[in-house]
Amino acid sequence: MVGKPNEVNPRRGAMRALAADVSHIVKPVLGKRGFVEGQLVAQWAAVVGSDLARRMLPEKLTFPPGQRRDGTLRLRVAPGFALEAQHREPQILERLNAFFGYRALTRLVLVQGSLPADRPATSRPQRDLAVGERAALAQRVAGIADAELRAALTRLGEAVIGTAADKAH
Repeated sequence: MVGKPNEVNPRRGAMRALAADVSHIVKPVLGKRGFVEGQLVAQWAAVVGSDLARRMLPEKLTFPPGQRRDGTLRLRVAPGFALEAQHREPQILERLNAFFGYRALTRLVLVQGSLPADRPATSRPQRDLAVGERAALAQRVAGIADAELRAALTRLGEAVIGTAADKAH
């Protein structure tokens, strides 16, 4: 074995959370479509709500050259839903920007078309967090100075913990 005797080989020995590698795994596929933020696709129903998630699907995320702000998200919407989606654009943008934690998006482009039939309509139902889980989450984000970012991370944490396999019950 090369290296120091107590050094752990990165290929063996230590268990790692799958979530740590997900972005590296999906980045080549999602990056081609503008989804360098793969969590947007993974958390779509939690971000926009199950009602909207059933009727719209993100297709492509673009930003002005050299920037990560004021982007455009192209959404495929179910036939006949484009008018309602256009009416709800400010609400959808607010939810998306809260997910990112900053003003990442300023515009939606709606493309009417059929949605893939093989995708799940909604994510797993989110349960209410136990008092201890909520306190642990609050403690983890307490050191974040930016209130908007702290709130976005809290919502994401609630969604992740609330949809994780229920071991306590």
